[in-house]
Amino acid sequence: MFKHASESRVTLTELMLPSHSNFSGKIHGGHILNLMDQIAFACASKHSRKYCVTASVNRVDFLNAIEVGELLTLKASVNYTGRTSMVVGLRVESENVQTGEVKHCNSSYFTMVAKEEDGKNSKIPGLILDTEEGVRRYTRSIVRLEQARTRSTKFKDSEFVIEEHIELIRSQNAKVELC
Repeated sequence: MFKHASESRVTLTELMLPSHSNFSGKIHGGHILNLMDQIAFACASKHSRKYCVTASVNRVDFLNAIEVGELLTLKASVNYTGRTSMVVGLRVESENVQTGEVKHCNSSYFTMVAKEEDGKNSKIPGLILDTEEGVRRYTRSIVRLEQARTRSTKFKDSEFVIEEHIELIRSQNAKVELC
């Protein structure tokens, strides 16, 4: 079975309240991450028709501060499907309701895994790629997954070769003093 990404896209808009702010008066990053996880769950569950769990989050950079009183819009779409997991792409924007200014706040990729009632991984529908953008996102996800596998292997204790990395460290704000 295969589904179009458009069948599971989800958009959430929420007013940012003072209770969502941190000590500097900006919206707390933890609140944004919570909303991102919720919308990734909704999108993945809608695609798979299963309960889904977050397996990993690929980098979250907070690009612009979000102010109390702004509308926050989160958009989620399935970018990639494996056998039991999927990559959900997220985009977060804030809007000043008085000026209409819209800011891109962050983008991220959540890997979500579909589960059966017994907790075992569940097979999910594949993705129908019907736009050039869909093909680009799917391909980008494949490359990102391959890079993650390489990263995790290269830096395993059993695989790590210190001599390959010492020069890199010397160019940083660190001092190597091995005993």
